[in-house]
Amino acid sequence: MNATLIAVALSLVSAGAYAAAAVAQARLAGRTEASAGALSLLGRGAWWSAVGLNAGGALLHVAALKYGPLTLVQPLGALTLVAAVPLGARSAGRRVSRTEWRGTLLTLIGLAALLLAAGGASPHDTLSLPEALGVGAVTMALVAALSRPGTRPGLRHAAASGVTSGVASALTQTLTVAATDHSGPLLSWRLVMVAALVSVFALGGLLLSQTAYRGGLGAPLAVVTLANPVAAAAIGLVLLGERLQGGLLGLVPALLGAGAAVQGVILLSRAARSAAGAVPAPADVTRQRSRVVITGGPVTAPRATEPLTLRPEPVGSPGGGPG
Repeated sequence: MNATLIAVALSLVSAGAYAAAAVAQARLAGRTEASAGALSLLGRGAWWSAVGLNAGGALLHVAALKYGPLTLVQPLGALTLVAAVPLGARSAGRRVSRTEWRGTLLTLIGLAALLLAAGGASPHDTLSLPEALGVGAVTMALVAALSRPGTRPGLRHAAASGVTSGVASALTQTLTVAATDHSGPLLSWRLVMVAALVSVFALGGLLLSQTAYRGGLGAPLAVVTLANPVAAAAIGLVLLGERLQGGLLGLVPALLGAGAAVQGVILLSRAARSAAGAVPAPADVTRQRSRVVITGGPVTAPRATEPLTLRPEPVGSPGGGPG
């Protein structure tokens, strides 16, 4: 089978696993207090389910990187958002809206154009130790800037998660290619340092995404989906010698595909936010029904939805009930 087809197939299954993990993380984030620390997640079964799904998706992603370049494999990660839309709607007990389907179609069209421009041979180049350390330092500085206190922390944390995940993919490709081409020792300072950076960035991306999903699934996942391939493709094009098909002419379908994919992601994000705002959470409905407002005047309770019917009771029955 063609190496490109293998990479695409593995990436599709990986995207499905990542989508299920994202939905599980979003549901867990909705049931977790904002003040709860990362250690509180260790006792939650839903957290470990999400970790298992992410691990499965990561393994499939690693296998895909063995057969395809970063510029091919990473754009397919956007299918995580496409798969998460029906999964999230089913989890919320609603149907997928027309806007969500439009966003899904645009994303798929954009991905198809990107694949035509990015499809290439199996990767052979790897990052040197100085390059890997330089990428790690730049990534840590960028994550620190995105994680600073300020407005809209969810989207900034999502961007940081996407960047760390994309960098982890680029570093993972170095590991897989170096470990399977048998051109050097399996244990070297370069591979040990790269493996350590992959572990740090993979775990950091998982925790950052968990924080980002406290604001919902759609918009944070869309930002992660966009930042991930951008970071990985930048490393592939700048440091690994990867090229777009067709040279400069290949930029035309790539740019058109990127524009369509971005528009699709925006539609999916808006639809997800609208759906979240239109349907209050069950816990919120319960609190609204049971709320009693205490002001400076008398205590007021919610108005009954049905008229109150008074029925005469026999005199002398204990507690006012039937004798």
